Amino acid sequence: MKDKVWILLAGATLSAGASVASAHHSFAAVYNMQEQITVKGTIVEVRLTNPHSWFYVDVKNEAGDVERWAFEAGTPSGMIRNGYKASVIKQGEEVTITGFHARDPSQHMGMLRELVMADGTKFGLFGPQEGPNAR
Repeated sequence: MKDKVWILLAGATLSAGASVASAHHSFAAVYNMQEQITVKGTIVEVRLTNPHSWFYVDVKNEAGDVERWAFEAGTPSGMIRNGYKASVIKQGEEVTITGFHARDPSQHMGMLRELVMADGTKFGLFGPQEGPNAR
């Protein structure tokens, strides 16, 4: 009986680990690292959630219509460790984001390379790019 319990526990542990590993992906698999984009818009939401953080931005296109863009950034723990605070970039802030477009060109999605706030403060994939905590 003890052997069956250990086998069940081992199986459950392995399957749980496999589902977490499959949820994580390579940035290069999702984003075209040869197609850099720059958008200017207004922050709608910042999510510091695992496995990666997300910045949602409303951007006016050439026709004047607003498009919702999503930019994936680094891990929340990496950003916080590098000095980023969730209270820094708030809803309504004007930002310029440079990054890499999703491989699917129809998506309004990218990988964040640099986010510049209206006051010139810069953030990268894993947090601040200026000051004592910059990396």
